[in-house]
Amino acid sequence: MRRFAPLSAAALFPSLVSLSLALLTLAFLALAFLALAFLAIPATAVHAASAPCKPGSGVKLRGKDLTGAALPPVMRCADLSGAKLDGVDLTGKDLTGAVLRKASLKEADLGQARLDYADLRGADLSEADLGQMQAKQANLRGAVLTDADAVQAEFPHSDLTGAVLTRAVLTQANLTDAKLVDADLKDATLGQIKGRTADFTRAKLGEAKLGQAHLEHAVLRDADLSEAEFTQAELDGADFHGADVDKASFTQADDVDLTGARGTPENLPDDAVAPGTATEDDAAAEASPFGKDMLGREVSAKGPSAALVLVIVSGLGLSLTLILWGVAHRRRERFVAEMAVARHAAEEDVTRFGEEIDALDFEMKINQVSGPTHEWRAALDAYEAAKQALNVAQTPYDLQAAATAIGRGRQALHVVRSRLSATDGHR
Repeated sequence: MRRFAPLSAAALFPSLVSLSLALLTLAFLALAFLALAFLAIPATAVHAASAPCKPGSGVKLRGKDLTGAALPPVMRCADLSGAKLDGVDLTGKDLTGAVLRKASLKEADLGQARLDYADLRGADLSEADLGQMQAKQANLRGAVLTDADAVQAEFPHSDLTGAVLTRAVLTQANLTDAKLVDADLKDATLGQIKGRTADFTRAKLGEAKLGQAHLEHAVLRDADLSEAEFTQAELDGADFHGADVDKASFTQADDVDLTGARGTPENLPDDAVAPGTATEDDAAAEASPFGKDMLGREVSAKGPSAALVLVIVSGLGLSLTLILWGVAHRRRERFVAEMAVARHAAEEDVTRFGEEIDALDFEMKINQVSGPTHEWRAALDAYEAAKQALNVAQTPYDLQAAATAIGRGRQALHVVRSRLSATDGHR
């Protein structure tokens, strides 16, 4: 009888590696499937629900003097280019997607107002009250916010390139991933701001107060930071290359790395990297062919052992089991999730349609004109039909009735608006 020699560890190792690679491939495929199951329809519906209307498609008030007007609470995507709103109370108003290019908002009250996606390029907001204002992804390029009070205002992902914020108060404001290239923030108060990944390239921050500011991975290249205060600021990964930090104070600031900066800063923590400080340890570590174990001892790099491969295989098996369970659980809840998101999107659409009716009604009143009665009544009836369809809907398919009614209503509003524009052109 022929005998077979037992497999050695060396012979077994390639088989284990092949098995681990096969399981890793399966794990990646399962992850991809789970991601598709999780994001497919709900993500699309949520995006559609949150997207703003077309900028400038709302009420037409371009160049109007509205200093004494009683504005409606919802003015989404209104065209207010060049409008005069000095001192106007806009507290809590919904101006999402509104166009306010070169509008005058001096001393206006925009507390808790919503200006997400709004166009405020060149607008004058001097001495305006912007407390808790929401301006996500807004465009404020070249806007003037001198002496503005923007405590707890929200500007995440907004563009403030070239904006003038001299002496502005932005305490606890959210500037996450905001673009402030060439912005003027001299003597501004930026205490406790959220400025992670914000871009302050070439910004003027002389004498600015940035105490307890969160500036992790912020870009401050070539910025003027002379005499600025960074007391207890979080600066992990912040880029100061080319920045002027002369007489800037970093008392108790964390993770200060001023590599490439210019000038002589003050009150640097003991573990800070001052301008011009060499980092020989880092260079030596990069050049070393050795790694380090858990005790800090240098060890040479070696390939994975059989035991390590077995641990990886076990971990992948457990991961695959959990992933498959997650996919099955997701399937069971998918209908409920889809219906909830679809209903939310439909409710948002019905609400927007009602806001469009209110905005057009306000426009007709302020311009002292009237629209065609038949189409106006058709729009109102369509709004009521959409609300009724929404109330009785049980499935995503049932919600189509609401969408159809809104479509008819918007066509009627378009006719009303077209006739109003024609009347206005004949005046």
